[in-house]
Amino acid sequence: MKKIIDTERIPIKLWLDEIEENTLQQAKNLANLPFAFRNICLMPDAHSGFGMPIGGVMAADNVIVPNAVGVDIGCGMCAVKTDIELTPEVQQELKNILGDIRKRVPVGSSHHKKAQDENLMPQGYDIDDMKVVRTEYSSALKQIGTLGGGNHFIEIQKDKDNYIWIMIHSGSRNIGKKVADHYNNIAKKLNKEWNSPVPPKADLAYLPFTCKEAHSYYEEMKYCVDFALANRKLMLTRVQEVFLDFFPNINFGEIINIAHNYATWEKHFGKKVVVHRKGATSAHKGEIGIIPGSQGTKSYIVEGLGNPESFASCSHGAGRTMGRNEAIRNLNFEEEKQKLDSLGILHAVRGKRDLEEAPSAYKNIAEVMANQEDLVKIKVELSPLAVVKG
Repeated sequence: MKKIIDTERIPIKLWLDEIEENTLQQAKNLANLPFAFRNICLMPDAHSGFGMPIGGVMAADNVIVPNAVGVDIGCGMCAVKTDIELTPEVQQELKNILGDIRKRVPVGSSHHKKAQDENLMPQGYDIDDMKVVRTEYSSALKQIGTLGGGNHFIEIQKDKDNYIWIMIHSGSRNIGKKVADHYNNIAKKLNKEWNSPVPPKADLAYLPFTCKEAHSYYEEMKYCVDFALANRKLMLTRVQEVFLDFFPNINFGEIINIAHNYATWEKHFGKKVVVHRKGATSAHKGEIGIIPGSQGTKSYIVEGLGNPESFASCSHGAGRTMGRNEAIRNLNFEEEKQKLDSLGILHAVRGKRDLEEAPSAYKNIAEVMANQEDLVKIKVELSPLAVVKG
């Protein structure tokens, strides 16, 4: 931990040296919520979001806040190691591999033309009791196994022993946003009826578990978390199929998966609370996780240290220094493209619009990792070789 701000109702604990004003104000809004428990945490990749900072962690007493989860519910990472070593021959095939991945995995706003197998969808839920999931289910059948846009990616990487890894970053597609928006609107309406002490401009409308709407949101949110995992798994299967076409004898390790936009009941400091992680990941002691860098920088497989001060959490990535539109306005296309070209990375920076995900729009991942040495330890360092962007 770098410092503590103790001017609000509960302390704000920061794992970063500098924080911009809007992000700090959002953290103060959280710290003054009447149900916020013990302290608010800001991870080293923290930056302003909608209502709650991305890279924020809040434990709440019997309350759930849709905007403290975010609109891409269950967004997260998966990674798999292969037994293929990087050789000049493998390097030569990467361009063809990327081309085939793009043929099998829809990216951006593209979906499958046909519904996918229902057995790929989350199981064990009664969706008849889920208003939003039930409505969006048919659309989700065409969205499962699709990458989406923004900062989502499929990346081919290598570790220090030169073995190839596959990493995927994606979320719950449209179904997660629909659930988030629906219940946030309900929370805002109810908070107004209750004369909630939380100011509307804070965008932190809440649902106490004494009302049925909180339980409904929690169940639909859990479905979206599982859908996001199912989405990543199907994409991973498609990517593995491409690798098998090129390397029939390839073997794949076990999947590592971690989500970073969700809320869950956990016990901390002797109390059962609802831990909200928005752009933050679980880092319980011994838990294996993933912290990706920006396009063109290293990513890390990590092991959680279970630090109680962060509610056993860590960062979810490098964190932005610029908003997407700001990056497009201020970054130089040729300079950013040259940075990636000079590293020999097959990348997706082809036009000015792609600058929103350029390396200079993000924090230095090495500094981010150094700021959370008390939260995780690095198990594997991964370097990028090729990337498919949403």
